[in-house]
Amino acid sequence: MATADWQREWQASITDPAALIRALDLDPGWLTAAREAAELFPLRVPAAFLKRIRRGDPNDPLLRQVLPLGAETEQTPGFVTDPVGDGQSLHPGGVIHKYHGRALLIATGACAINCRYCFRRHFPYAEANASTAQWQPALDYLRADSSIEEVILSGGDPLSLSDRRLAQLTEGLSVIPHLKRLRVHSRLPVVLPSRVDTALLEWLTGHRLQPVMVIHANHPNELDAEVAEAMRRLAGAGVRLFNQTVLLRGVNDSVKTLKALNERLFEIGVQPYYLHLLDRVQGAAHFDVEEPEAVELMQRLASSQPGYLLPRLVREIAGEPYKVPVEAAAK
Repeated sequence: MATADWQREWQASITDPAALIRALDLDPGWLTAAREAAELFPLRVPAAFLKRIRRGDPNDPLLRQVLPLGAETEQTPGFVTDPVGDGQSLHPGGVIHKYHGRALLIATGACAINCRYCFRRHFPYAEANASTAQWQPALDYLRADSSIEEVILSGGDPLSLSDRRLAQLTEGLSVIPHLKRLRVHSRLPVVLPSRVDTALLEWLTGHRLQPVMVIHANHPNELDAEVAEAMRRLAGAGVRLFNQTVLLRGVNDSVKTLKALNERLFEIGVQPYYLHLLDRVQGAAHFDVEEPEAVELMQRLASSQPGYLLPRLVREIAGEPYKVPVEAAAK
């Protein structure tokens, strides 16, 4: 089978910290710590994302999301390997069933980009991957529970799988009578927009389930013209588009940045959906923004934008039956 353009781009991603530092004209003094951190969680950056990073700027908000740092090797109290309780909700076949009416499939452990704040950086993908048994155990689980109306494809990143394998999955899902919606959570349309090709649109919309895609962008600089075109193609095919953002220290922890991000998302046809407080995963403590500061940011943001441009500020708490809204404390 011929290799698609997006697959060739992905295969050419930077995975060596030294290559990343050279490509961006960064101080070689970053290299030792970057290598140590990359031993714990590998580096991966595709060229389509790399070109949006400012050369020679160690504080670039896109670079901060992908450059391994020595801070990742520190043990921080309160930061754990499974901050959202995936393990306690994991079922055979790579199904995570936390919330009523919807279930999540761990479709793969692979991603096109390795975000340094990833809450599943310690997840046991080899043991819990819905695709390893050709989807059948996952399909059996979903078929047996008639309360499940929506399936969420996650990972890793589900769009790192081939269109052939994803088409096989959607065929199986579409014959389960109680399912209504197929939701795909993916960062690929942002970091590798060539992934949104004709083959993807065919399997994503070629069934009876209502297609929804939740992309993941944290900064307006991520949303260039190529990403805008990918969003146009998805929307034109009938896919509902939403965005989830993680509030990250040194990336988007300002009203100016969040306002610009929400406006750019809406401009390209994507609805701001959630602004997540950081999931407190071991290795990502340097990204944390405390809850009072996050609430103040949202209050200031609400005074500068219409309500339809505001995402909901939430935190995921292990064992809770939904994403928990983070509200201002009562006066």
